[in-house]
Amino acid sequence: MSIFKKLGWFFKAERKHYIIGIIALIVVAIVQLIPPKIIGVIIDEIDGRVLTRSRLVMWISILVIAAILQYVFRFIWRTNIWGSAARLERSLRERLFRHFTKMDHEFYQQHRTGDLMAHATNDVSAVQNVAGAGILTFADSLITGISTIVAMVLFVDWRLTILAMIPLPLLAVTSRVLGSKIHAAFRESQAAFSTINDKAQESITGMKVIKTFGQEQEDIADFETKIEHAIVKNQRVNRLDALFDPAITLIIGLSYVLTIIIGGRYVMNGTITIGQLVSFVSYIGMLVWPMFAIGRLFNVIERGNASYDRIEALLAHQTHIIEEKHGIKTKAHGDLTIAINEFHYPKQKAIALQEIQITLKEGQTLGLVGKTGAGKTTLLKLLLREYDHFDGKILFGQHGLSQYTLDALLQSIGYVPQDHFLFSMTILDNIRFANPTLPKEQVYQAAKIAAIHEDILQLPEGYDTMVGERGVSLSGGQKQRLSIARALVVRPELLILDDALSAVDAKTEEKILTQLRTAHHRQTTIIAAHRLSSVMHADEIVVLDEGKITERGTHHELLAYDGWYRKMWEKQQLEAKIEGGEA
Repeated sequence: MSIFKKLGWFFKAERKHYIIGIIALIVVAIVQLIPPKIIGVIIDEIDGRVLTRSRLVMWISILVIAAILQYVFRFIWRTNIWGSAARLERSLRERLFRHFTKMDHEFYQQHRTGDLMAHATNDVSAVQNVAGAGILTFADSLITGISTIVAMVLFVDWRLTILAMIPLPLLAVTSRVLGSKIHAAFRESQAAFSTINDKAQESITGMKVIKTFGQEQEDIADFETKIEHAIVKNQRVNRLDALFDPAITLIIGLSYVLTIIIGGRYVMNGTITIGQLVSFVSYIGMLVWPMFAIGRLFNVIERGNASYDRIEALLAHQTHIIEEKHGIKTKAHGDLTIAINEFHYPKQKAIALQEIQITLKEGQTLGLVGKTGAGKTTLLKLLLREYDHFDGKILFGQHGLSQYTLDALLQSIGYVPQDHFLFSMTILDNIRFANPTLPKEQVYQAAKIAAIHEDILQLPEGYDTMVGERGVSLSGGQKQRLSIARALVVRPELLILDDALSAVDAKTEEKILTQLRTAHHRQTTIIAAHRLSSVMHADEIVVLDEGKITERGTHHELLAYDGWYRKMWEKQQLEAKIEGGEA
């Protein structure tokens, strides 16, 4: 029952609705005692040959009124109890989604997408069942059980009631033994479901790669293995759950046997009437639901308890990016100063960056180059505050990055990542994602600078064209340029292009860079690239190798120095000539 204590905050907030619902349950429980009593009375009047037409009409009228009352009050408890449960579901989903949006990069490295989806679907539904079916089952079984037993004592015979109740303590023993086992089994079942979610999400996302390498059958076999594992775990839950029903049936059966044997003797010696015995048997039938409900209740509670523990464990994670309570709320602007003595990723000993000293004046352009894994993207992650724990400082204007609120800082930065994520919406809405009410003219202007405007006009529905999930209907170059346009519409003080021109040809690249320089001359720009033509016009170019600056200067200065930059430039120029000759 610890789950009810864990959800105490919710029950306190919804106490009005639960009180109304439970009162309605009490009324239903009392009203439903009337029909068995009336049926017993009618049988006795038939047996005594005193039943008249008027009395039969009266008894039937009472039965109809009782049925109407049950209908009305059942509607009341359903709307209040189930309505409250729906609000709990909404609250948990909102809490989880808000939590997901606040978590940092490290959190998403630790948790796979499928597992997070399982928490937000199956686990939330299991907890919602506690607040709905759990409360209903607990209150209804308790109220119905007590009221029925009271009616058996008052309307029939207290001795027969005690005898009929003798087998019932066996139920408590059964529930206690099986309850703890169901809790552990359901945790394993939910974990197996998360694994299936992970596999399905990963396979669907990577279907193109799977088909390219001809691994369909192997992937299906892996999925089937995980399905089999989940089935085994669910079968254990179902086996334990199924043990409740036979136990309850046996217990109720014993009660019936005792009632028929002892009750028959009471009728024979005149202690009770035949009508009272019929009413008593009906009341025992009414006890079947509370008995079965207790078994169901333990199932719901243990499932919900296991799921709530999983949700709470997820919500307990704290982001490592902490905002100052009174952080600067105005957009960051000004010179950019980077002074990093040392940085390494959490739980890794290898140094990712060291001795990085860069000063970038407002409106200038910085080029970051180097071989794969040199540290370019790592440096950009620090600028975006994906990690805060490093030895050194980064100033934007006169203030450190951590002095700004995240909203103020990130609204000042237009970021185009290597992985160009587009949403399943129109091209127009993708570009103005940061400001859904942005006038179309400003969207067109950003698209023209990103050299994608003409491409969009060639599409069947222009800017109203749906791009498909993750932009599946667009080419790599089109997705890159759309991402650039999306970054430009926020009019950023700092524009970061992380290898964002790799999928466009040299002519389009030159056009985009030229338009960026002329359209936003006060905008500070950082371009991380493998193709050196992307950074040749930068005010300063920094060459990184194993997290250190090995060369720096302008394009011409680096060409004059016989280093990595010059060799890579000559190599790329030769490749361009060969490709041009072949063309």
